[in-house]
Amino acid sequence: MEFEFDEDQRLLQRLVRETVAKSRSQPADQLWATYLELGWLEAPPVELAIVLEELGYAADPTPFLATATWFAPLAGRLPSGSGTGVFDGTGRFVLDADRADEIAVLTRDGVRIVTGPELGAARADIFDPTLHVAHVEVGDLVPGIPDLALMGLAISTVGSCRRILDLAVAHVKERVQFDVPIGSFQAVKHKAADMYVAIERARALAYFSALTIAEDDPRRGRAASMAKAAAGECQRIVFRNGFQLFGAMGFTWENELQIHLKRAKAGDLLLGTAAVHRRALLEKTRQERERSGPQGERSGPYRETSGQEGVVTG
Repeated sequence: MEFEFDEDQRLLQRLVRETVAKSRSQPADQLWATYLELGWLEAPPVELAIVLEELGYAADPTPFLATATWFAPLAGRLPSGSGTGVFDGTGRFVLDADRADEIAVLTRDGVRIVTGPELGAARADIFDPTLHVAHVEVGDLVPGIPDLALMGLAISTVGSCRRILDLAVAHVKERVQFDVPIGSFQAVKHKAADMYVAIERARALAYFSALTIAEDDPRRGRAASMAKAAAGECQRIVFRNGFQLFGAMGFTWENELQIHLKRAKAGDLLLGTAAVHRRALLEKTRQERERSGPQGERSGPYRETSGQEGVVTG
């Protein structure tokens, strides 16, 4: 499956970048009103991914991510105000649950919509004080994470990683040692290149996930897990290299880098780390192989490669 942005999508990308750049210094409630007025919450999956990537790049302080990808796919509608969803079976670390107007809860009896004050979520104290995460006490919860939620976290994490790379590149161009910018050193170039490759890989998988959701492709579940895993692996490379290129000052409160480092790390931890989704993908593969019958009679995406069993994706 090949995918490139069409003219309308490129125009949307430019519009979102310009809007976020101009308004990022505004309070969260004003930003939220701007997003609602522009209709970004109503964007289809691919266009929504475009918006989320740029909001991730800017470390958006609003509940847009939770409303668009946690509440909406679970409730089947947009909330009256802001919203989030509880669907991992535990109710722990629910994004924006402490400030959502409506919360969609996945229980054994189906999806139940409750108001935020009714649920009484308690905000959790985490390493990123700008991120709203809360614990929710609800009985009869069952796991059932929407593909859109995984895709949303993945592409938002990619946006954060893009910002880390841009900040690191700008820094190594300005920081001088031995009378030359440190960006001229080969070791520094290699670290920046590794960051770029990881970002582009995760970005491609996140948009592929958005496309499978938009087309209701049967691969959407696998694509969402692949996107979340790739984003988690991406943030680890970008976090490590970006922090090292900046040095210790990159994690000081005075430096913008620390905000995006924390957002990227949170994006990996929420709804399962890269390792969790890699294991889930392996389990899906094992189950599909068991259903496909004895060796030699397998069909679908499996084949023999160089004497060993291999998996061909796509």
